[in-house]
Amino acid sequence: MALYRKYRPATFAEVVGQEHVTEPLSTALNSGRINHAYLFSGPRGCGKTSSARILARSLNCAQGPTATPCGVCDSCVSLAPNGGGSVDVTELDAASHGGVDDTRELRDRAFYAPAQSRYRIFIVDEAHMVTTAGFNALLKIVEEPPEHLIFVFATTEPEKVLPTIRSRTHHYPFRLLAPKTMRTLIEKIIAAENVDVDDAVFPLVIRAGGGSPRDTLSVLDQLLAGADENHVAYQRALALLGATDLALIDDAIDALAAGDAAALFGAVEGVIDAGHDPRRFATDLLERFRDLIVLQAVPDAVARGVVDGPEDVLERMRDQAAQVGMATLTRYAEVVHAGLGEMRGATAPRLLLEVVCARLLLPSASDTEAALLQRVERIETRLDLSIPADENVPAGVAPPKQYVRKTQAAPEAVAAPEPGPAPQASTPAPPPPAAKPVTPPAAKPVTPPAAKPVEPEPVAPPPTPKAVEPEPVSPPPVRPPAAPAVEAPPTTPAAAVAAGEPNAAAVRSMWTTVREKVRERSRTTEVMLAGAIVRAVDGDTLVLSHESAPLAKRLTEQRNADVIREALKDALGVNWKIRCDAGAAPPAPAEAPPPQADPTPAEAPHDDEVESMLAEASTVDPAAPRRDPEEAALELLQSELGARRIEG
Repeated sequence: MALYRKYRPATFAEVVGQEHVTEPLSTALNSGRINHAYLFSGPRGCGKTSSARILARSLNCAQGPTATPCGVCDSCVSLAPNGGGSVDVTELDAASHGGVDDTRELRDRAFYAPAQSRYRIFIVDEAHMVTTAGFNALLKIVEEPPEHLIFVFATTEPEKVLPTIRSRTHHYPFRLLAPKTMRTLIEKIIAAENVDVDDAVFPLVIRAGGGSPRDTLSVLDQLLAGADENHVAYQRALALLGATDLALIDDAIDALAAGDAAALFGAVEGVIDAGHDPRRFATDLLERFRDLIVLQAVPDAVARGVVDGPEDVLERMRDQAAQVGMATLTRYAEVVHAGLGEMRGATAPRLLLEVVCARLLLPSASDTEAALLQRVERIETRLDLSIPADENVPAGVAPPKQYVRKTQAAPEAVAAPEPGPAPQASTPAPPPPAAKPVTPPAAKPVTPPAAKPVEPEPVAPPPTPKAVEPEPVSPPPVRPPAAPAVEAPPTTPAAAVAAGEPNAAAVRSMWTTVREKVRERSRTTEVMLAGAIVRAVDGDTLVLSHESAPLAKRLTEQRNADVIREALKDALGVNWKIRCDAGAAPPAPAEAPPPQADPTPAEAPHDDEVESMLAEASTVDPAAPRRDPEEAALELLQSELGARRIEG
């Protein structure tokens, strides 16, 4: 006998997971408040028909109506789960007997008194399949039934039941079982069957059953039938149920967390080689994303039973949830869900699965809310990495790796204290942040590189506001005290971090993104930014430096400054003013070429060349159509720079 029939409940106390229905019904039976019509609704296989039979058994028990039938009287024996049935209890399948003629026949039989029981009970299964004419034929007798008549309607779609019928019933909604409750039921049945089952099999069975006790017991029955020596192995269950191996799911998640396209597509290849259905793999991957999202949002999800699985799998899932952010997981889930819709009925599901994987690797592939949140999350992560906590150490600390390429003096910044102010630098210890004004001793550990005659001034890792005021490299003696004095103390970076705003070093790390945002708004402004570098952040002002004095002046104009300010607001969430001073970009200490300090596609023209180009752009032929002088300057600049495309 099938397990779902063998373990069918015989009383309301044996019904699992439907206490919100069985307890009120038991109270009504014990108190004698019996209604003439009931409506049991809910998903398939959750106990509606079984509860209707228990209700009939409780109503016609010799000691009833009672919530605990005696089980020995004729009515209880005949209405038991394996009983032969009673002449006074009629079950009608409306899926095949829902026409008007069938309901008229039922109505005519309903007027006869019960043969040997207390009530005559009609159980109408799949009640939503009764036609409108059939319901109309039953309407009168359901409204005013005889004393001995009780109707029980069971349906998966209560909204399709005629409203005039539904309004005259007591409606009890049944629900699917939670995984924790379902596992308790399965373990009880396995113990009764005396079978050994691997712990990893339980989640497979529960997910295959979808919360329906009947479907779950059918899946379990299939596994027990194929058990070898009364043992259900995980690999056997995996092959029978067609689920994806957890190792392939873990490989895919780890590849996504690392951004490893080769590993991700290798996992897809493993799915195909193992003979798994790509649709099933996508479904299992979506379920894993759901589990990771829940684990991040609900720390005690395992204890609550919201997430289920073997302990080793749960441990791996916790590690994966710590590697991938909530916004990223949400976008992954949306992309896979959309891909599942595209796979329905597809002739090449593997191809679509690989397309879905490609979308997962492209964070900016869509403009959905989840994609935008993922971009914000990635920016915040980059800022956290580019503004480390140890940046508030006053001096003597080498900058993070992110700044080595930008500053080009990180290795030598601590190792080259030979210049003129070296004696002073070696003597005093780094003063506290209060020494911000112009005290040379405060910046000594970082000053040496700036003290070099040609290169030092903007070379220090975290440049700051005052360093901008010096002009080109020509007057090095004045620069060292001013630039390092403000740079060395961690006052500005620390305050910026505390206030939640990025410092100059953080702006440099995101400068490529800022340039892209500027290009979207004005290609002319973006071209003029080609030779500009980020010098410092002075309060609410971003200080830039440009090799060309005319272009530095143009960048400070209101129109161009507004474009840069909006780009900064879009990329970093700050609202800063813009100031651009004329000054040469700091060259590398001795080895690296200057372009590494701020990647530029070509060497910027000299000041006199820029002046001539702007003057030429401003003289327009009267007969020619009118053009924006800056657009003309853009063309001249682009041709001068070798017509290369500017890439942040």
